[in-house]
Amino acid sequence: MRNRVLVVDDSAFQRTVITDALEPEFDVVAEAENGVEAVDAFKQTAPDAVSMDVVMPEMTGIEATAAIKEHSPETTVVMCTSVDQQEKMIEAVKAGADGYVTKPVDADALLSAFEDHLD
Repeated sequence: MRNRVLVVDDSAFQRTVITDALEPEFDVVAEAENGVEAVDAFKQTAPDAVSMDVVMPEMTGIEATAAIKEHSPETTVVMCTSVDQQEKMIEAVKAGADGYVTKPVDADALLSAFEDHLD
């Protein structure tokens, strides 16, 4: 059985890029465009992993990661971030993020980040 993934990014283009990168290996069960939608979608779909943007409206990816990890510590969360957000990545790790990739997202790096934490 393939792992199930939730894709979260405020950019529709980035969600498409990430979904296209993940679909050969994972089942993308939902997409969300902000942290509030991410937490709701997580509760509805119970994915094994989440691809999470850092900077989003309504609720940041860091806040959404903390909420998801509080509910489900075993869920893998991989952050997708711009190169210049090193301070945000430290915050994301403290919130429970398991890994990160930089944008523009490289499909192999993204798959590797998930596979490192999923069996």
